[in-house]
Amino acid sequence: MSTQDWLAQGTLVLASNNKGKIAEFTKMFAELNLPVDVIPQGQLNIEDAIEDGLSFVENAIIKARHAARISGKPAIADDSGICVPILDGAPGIYSARYAGEHGDDTANNLKLLESLKPLRKNGEAIQAMFVCVLALVQHADDPLPQIFQGIWQGEVLEQARGENGFGYDPLFWLPELNISSAEMSKEEKNKISHRGQAMQLFRKSIVS
Repeated sequence: MSTQDWLAQGTLVLASNNKGKIAEFTKMFAELNLPVDVIPQGQLNIEDAIEDGLSFVENAIIKARHAARISGKPAIADDSGICVPILDGAPGIYSARYAGEHGDDTANNLKLLESLKPLRKNGEAIQAMFVCVLALVQHADDPLPQIFQGIWQGEVLEQARGENGFGYDPLFWLPELNISSAEMSKEEKNKISHRGQAMQLFRKSIVS
């Protein structure tokens, strides 16, 4: 895929209806100062795709193709979540619907805490990572999607801390900073988060 090809289209569809993600991406895209308009798919009345892939990469591509097919425009999609090694990588790709209902952050956080209770030993830290995969397609049948991946290492708290962010941010602890992800400002988070890392790789692909 030629970068110039999709940039020349003038519009890039963001394949997400998640308000938290859209807010983060809107800020990051503004900072990139792209010569295209980035439009959330909801503005084009595009509903969420059925995420039936078995990996972050598969689901990101599914969502990007779905938005591109309906809009007829290039699309970029994010698939992200939290992976906890001691839970064999769960919630993983099911992070947004871990407790059953898609997007119920409170229920998802409670289920994660309950799942980890019997596994906590003597106050030992439980490792976790936030994962973000961005998939960019020039059109719905693009045979060569561009993939950008970010991984953010941290730990899972025993109880929520902070009021910022969304999803599992209140449970994601950053020991080197001594704060949770939900205690960071948007600017601080975007510089080092999994989504911020993936976006930096996306930016490099444009300017290189």
